Amino acid sequence: MLPGGGDQEDRQVADGAVAETTVQNAVTLAQPLEIGAELDWGAEVWSEVRTRATRAGRAYVWLNLVEQRLRAVVNAVLRPIYEPVHGEEWVVAAAGPAGHEWVQRAVAVREVSRRKGFLLDPADDNVLSFLTLPQLRELVVQHWPCFEPYFDDRRDLELALDELEVARHVVSRNRALSRTVLDQAERAAARLLELLGAGPARTAAQRLPVDAVEDLVADRYSDVIGVYPDRVRLQRQLPVEDLFSGARRLDAIGIGLNLLVQNFSGRRLVRLAESGCRIRLLFLNPASSTVRRRERELGLGRGELARSVEMNIMHMRRVRARLRDPDAFEIRVFDETPRFTAYLVDGDTGDGLAVVQSYLRRARGMEVPVLLLRGASRQVVAEDGPAEHGLFEVYREEFEGIWTDSRPVS
Repeated sequence: MLPGGGDQEDRQVADGAVAETTVQNAVTLAQPLEIGAELDWGAEVWSEVRTRATRAGRAYVWLNLVEQRLRAVVNAVLRPIYEPVHGEEWVVAAAGPAGHEWVQRAVAVREVSRRKGFLLDPADDNVLSFLTLPQLRELVVQHWPCFEPYFDDRRDLELALDELEVARHVVSRNRALSRTVLDQAERAAARLLELLGAGPARTAAQRLPVDAVEDLVADRYSDVIGVYPDRVRLQRQLPVEDLFSGARRLDAIGIGLNLLVQNFSGRRLVRLAESGCRIRLLFLNPASSTVRRRERELGLGRGELARSVEMNIMHMRRVRARLRDPDAFEIRVFDETPRFTAYLVDGDTGDGLAVVQSYLRRARGMEVPVLLLRGASRQVVAEDGPAEHGLFEVYREEFEGIWTDSRPVS
């Protein structure tokens, strides 16, 4: 036996006893299936999650725009006042004793971001970029005499910011955002951007205001800003009155142009033309063989569609006869196979709207899916080449080509 062998053996026995005791007293980890937890999400849960994410995403875009705009306004107004004396610490000086706590917290967050490499853009390496929307608002309130010359009503500005607070808290904590609160937030954000001097008013925007998400990601879907299963759904959001009123140019092509002829009165058309709007209407020739083929597709009696188109043309002729300048209201017919109907509003200005429908074999115009397009000059960003025009320009060029080959109606 080796010297000390007994002690070594005793230690081995003791260690084994301890190990056995430890195993006996240990808590056995339950296998995942033994817990009874369901980790999979069903279709209903996924649908709810997507809805929440969609609403939160829309709200975040609006909040981001407002925060960036308000930050730029604060920088433009307060920086020239404080920076000459306090240099880079001008935001700390502007916050004063009342804002000492939150501005120091912003300074600390900036330092952490510097150390960890979170500052990806050198332009963001300043305290102002780390202030939240409520803190930016506090700077405006504290220095209202400096901002007053730029805004008409402080209460209007603060009320709009108050309306955004609910959405901001919900989005920042990833909680459920109701449709009502989202709508309220979008209205408040649009109002704030208007008050802060962003987004100049335009005729097309007045007909259908530019949506923030649309404006940021429109190139993803060319210039399509809306798709509707039928014309009824479109008119719920964009009534005919809103689409055509205030137009400077109106080009329309189709079989009978019922959206315009039957939903926009002759008196309003006269006022529109007298206000300076140039109108060009292209109807399918009611005497063409294409009309008879279309009647068979729709299951109509012989001559039924032709008479309807003739009545629409006659109505437009009566409208034209009431104008002081009939040349501003042109009516033509074409004999080609109709492939689509389109109403192009202000298509020559790059600031318009278009309603486009393709013809389906057995569906009337009211039942056909609708594309809503924005602006002939909106350009789609190509990944590997120059910018390209969207669908608006495609349909405008098609209209011009058919107009050139058409015949005038006396």
